[in-house]
Amino acid sequence: MKQPLSRYLDHAVLKPDMTRTEAEEAINLGLSFNTRTVCIRPTDIELAKSMCRGTDTDVCVVLGFPHGCSLPSSKVAEAEAYAKREVDEVDMVSQFGMARGGEWGSFRRDIEGVFQVLHPRGILLKVILESSILHPDQIAEATHICSDLGVAHVKTSTGFNGGCASEEAIEIMLNAVRGNTKVKASGGIRSFEQANRFIEMGCDRLGVGFGTTPVLFGDSVQANRSDY
Repeated sequence: MKQPLSRYLDHAVLKPDMTRTEAEEAINLGLSFNTRTVCIRPTDIELAKSMCRGTDTDVCVVLGFPHGCSLPSSKVAEAEAYAKREVDEVDMVSQFGMARGGEWGSFRRDIEGVFQVLHPRGILLKVILESSILHPDQIAEATHICSDLGVAHVKTSTGFNGGCASEEAIEIMLNAVRGNTKVKASGGIRSFEQANRFIEMGCDRLGVGFGTTPVLFGDSVQANRSDY
């Protein structure tokens, strides 16, 4: 059953130079559109939790963001800190350099350590592949590994490393997912038409910057439409 557009959106509040007041304003914008989550910096967890309490908008926090090259043990420590703070979801940047180099065992272990912390606590894990810098066969293999581990979503891009979501990459990911793993398009989504196209393709989530969320709707009436 199709949902309103707002329920596909992870409303990203991730600019590193934002003040607390600016982050609060950006989170409040997501709440005004009833987005699925606000996707926030680790420093804003408590702020987002307090603002989202009692709403239909969940708190998602990024991990290993935006480059993904932290030590696996550091990523596990991050995951444990987030679990203690009872976040709802985590968007983790994979070791995409390892994917480029074919180091699939290391790529898998990096994700598996975080998954083993979050999954028993019911916290959804979304893994960012940075698909724009991977070859099609690398996108497919990375997606297979994430699906085999049981992560909730594979995600195209951070939006911070130069690349955007593409229909080609999304098609590869949709064809490669297994089990209950879903696909999230993120990076460069700037219009309602583009967002709708990714949903029609089969994406379950869309990652958009906080400044883009109102652009997708055009007006407040569209936010509650259910024919997306």
